[in-house]
Amino acid sequence: MKALILAAGRGERMRPLTDRVPKPLIEVGGKPLIVHHIEKLAALGCERVVINHAHLGEMIEAALGDGARYGVTIDYSREETALETAGGIATALPMLGTAPFIVVNADVYSEYDYAGLLEAADRLGAANAHLVLVDNPEHHPDGDFALRGGKLAPAGALLTFSGLAVYRPALFAAIPPGTRAPLAPLLREQIAAGAVAGEHFRGRWCDVGTPDRLTRLNRDLRVRRV
Repeated sequence: MKALILAAGRGERMRPLTDRVPKPLIEVGGKPLIVHHIEKLAALGCERVVINHAHLGEMIEAALGDGARYGVTIDYSREETALETAGGIATALPMLGTAPFIVVNADVYSEYDYAGLLEAADRLGAANAHLVLVDNPEHHPDGDFALRGGKLAPAGALLTFSGLAVYRPALFAAIPPGTRAPLAPLLREQIAAGAVAGEHFRGRWCDVGTPDRLTRLNRDLRVRRV
C-alpha cells in the first residue's frame, strides 16, 4: 500500500519558527513530526511514501533523502506554491497508483495505530474515503463532520477530522494536476452521497499548529517518559 504525507503548508501560525524550518521538520518528542509518520508507515509495511512540499521543500528532501534509512522509498511531489489538500493529492496521483492509499497530515501528532488505516482500506466497499475523527480540541470546538453508524453524516454531533484518512484515487480524478483545490467541499459532496466511512479515535492527538501547542505537547511527552 502507498501513502501520501501532506507537507506543503506554510505554517503561518508557527512563525517565526517556520520562516527557517518547514513545519514537518519541527521536533516533537525528540524527532521531526514527519519522521513519526514515516516510521509508523514503515512499520505498517508501506514501502513507498510520497511527500508533497512547497515552502522550504528542499530542506525536507535534504533531511529525509530517499527514505532508505527508514525502510521506505520516498518520492517527492513538488509544488511551487501550496495547492491545498485536494489539489496536492490530485497532483501526486501519478505516484500513488490505482489502489486506495493512505493520506496523513504531516503537522499532526497522533498515537492512533496506523494498522487501522490498512484495515479501513480493505473494507472500503462502496465508500470512496475513510476518515479518522477525534474529539473536538479547544481551538476547534465546532468540529467538522458527524459520524453515524460507521459513516460520516450531513448532520449530528460534530467531531474533528484528524488528518488521517484513506482515499480512492477516483475521488480526485476530476481535479487537474497543479490546480488549487480544498478538500472539504469534495468531502461534503461525498458525505451527502453516503460514500464516506469513518471512525472515532479517542486517544492522544494534537494538531501542532501553534508554538503553545508544540510546547505543551513536548512537555506532556517528556512527563510520560519520566
